[in-house]
Amino acid sequence: MNSINLGNGVTVEVMFPDAAQVQGLVEKKGLFSFYNDGHGECCGIRKLEPLGRALSKYRAWITGQRRDQSPTRTDVPVIQLDTVHRGLEGPPIKLNPLAGWSLQKVWSYIRANEVPYNELHDQGFISIGCEPCTRVPRPGEHERAGRWWWEEATKRECGLHTG
Repeated sequence: MNSINLGNGVTVEVMFPDAAQVQGLVEKKGLFSFYNDGHGECCGIRKLEPLGRALSKYRAWITGQRRDQSPTRTDVPVIQLDTVHRGLEGPPIKLNPLAGWSLQKVWSYIRANEVPYNELHDQGFISIGCEPCTRVPRPGEHERAGRWWWEEATKRECGLHTG
């Protein structure tokens, strides 16, 4: 694990997937197997496993999930017990403080409070994920339409927030 100091007392822990697992997946199925058999296996190795390692040291974690982001998030509570992951002393508490916010409210807050944000938003990305699995939504599309665009809308979760 590596840490990056962003200044102002903020340090970010950077987590990496297990290199042997990534190499095994690529050798077995190729670089872009997820286009044919779904993104679950790739996300499991590249995102879920590192998150699991990170959460094992904490009692709680905070997400930016919102209820209006997708059909799979309409019931996101503000506070929940994360029974998918193992925290420092059992299942961690999962805090979703933006659950009831709209995208417009998020951006109003960012602008009003000069909150730093990912510069890809300035290029049209609304929901940002891995490079090969994320595209800019087309005009009129939902904000998460650019995530795993080749899959059904109800399957557009990597697994970080699903059981």
